[in-house]
Amino acid sequence: MPLPLGFTGAWLDRADQLRTNAEAFAIAATDPRARCLVLDGIDFVPSEGGGLLWEPLDPADDRALMLLGIDDDGIPHFVREAPAGVRIDARSRTVMRLLPLLSGEDAALYGGARSLVDWHARHRFCAVCGSSTDLFRGGWGRRCGSCNAEHFPRVDPVVIMLAECDGRVLVGRQGGFPPGFFSALAGFVEPGESLEEAVARELFEEAGIRVSDVSYVASQPWPFPSSLMIGCRAVAKDPLLTLDTTEIEAAMWVDKAEVRAALAGDMGAPFMAPPPLAIARYLLEDWVGR
Repeated sequence: MPLPLGFTGAWLDRADQLRTNAEAFAIAATDPRARCLVLDGIDFVPSEGGGLLWEPLDPADDRALMLLGIDDDGIPHFVREAPAGVRIDARSRTVMRLLPLLSGEDAALYGGARSLVDWHARHRFCAVCGSSTDLFRGGWGRRCGSCNAEHFPRVDPVVIMLAECDGRVLVGRQGGFPPGFFSALAGFVEPGESLEEAVARELFEEAGIRVSDVSYVASQPWPFPSSLMIGCRAVAKDPLLTLDTTEIEAAMWVDKAEVRAALAGDMGAPFMAPPPLAIARYLLEDWVGR
């Protein structure tokens, strides 16, 4: 069976009732049991046991609080906005080497916190009038003090898909990938198109193949910086490839035996498979399992 999807299964109740009630939020922020996630910019700081590091709320820290949720004991958990002036590279994946230290549930919680802190760092000013904005709704929104416009965190929908033809699936690689690494093809959903249309367009643009029978498999939040990966399958009408080399360096059709070898890490496999946290690996596991 496919592995559990990375960055899913966070263990906190998001507690919308506290986000929307300013008085209740203020009470939660003064709860002596409250905990705050320790970050270095937007990267997590490992605890001695290798998990997330939580500290009591520091009353001397005047950075705004964002509510991540409450646990089963009703203890509120927060994260603070990044210090002003700190440069944040939301697409940096240096934290990937530390992620294996986290449980799946902690990785999910960290992924949400990372995306939220990054969003606030990039939306300190109103997109309508340019004035400065302030946090509201428990940290899950910003409001402009001049024009009263409200802004909320957004995610970018991305389709990621396996095209199948004659018992094989298509994998590809970009120039920046490690040597031998191949993955499922992916692309952002554009305004005015459905997921099915996005899958068909991206596969044609990047690989030159026409597909039909697009079906949904699973989704995954991906906090680099804040995407929702929407995993799909599709059936290619013809295996002939015409690559857009500005997007794809190489691509190939692989059968189930070759995919199994890659997933097992065999030295003789024709490609290196995506890591366990990635939905691309889930799609390959799912396809092999079928």
